[in-house]
Amino acid sequence: QVQLVESGGGLVQAGGSLRLSCVSSGRTLTWYTMGWFRQAPGKEREFVAAINWSGASTDYAESVKGRFTISRNNPKNTMYLQMNDLKDEDTAVYYCAVGPSTLVQLAHSESSYRYWGQGTQVTVSS
Repeated sequence: QVQLVESGGGLVQAGGSLRLSCVSSGRTLTWYTMGWFRQAPGKEREFVAAINWSGASTDYAESVKGRFTISRNNPKNTMYLQMNDLKDEDTAVYYCAVGPSTLVQLAHSESSYRYWGQGTQVTVSS
């Protein structure tokens, strides 16, 4: 069993930055693909970013490319999402997820992931 805990969310002004963290426990996740998703009020959960087991390969939703950076520290069982130049439309609950190793370009679907965190709220005010 794997437990994922997100942190780092909060209230930030438009144009500001936040860094989300996702700590995993229960199993070493070195060989897994990890990802971030988000769900805004009244909308379906959507893909944000994915990273392969080594951290060498990443992929992003078009809406966050150039602003968000996904990374991971395997010895610490931690994944990060650095979010810069935040916009109102980035307001959502952000979830981290873990799944079997796959190409990050194929890891945009929720079905690619097996374990999910409880989410952390990010609110961007203009």
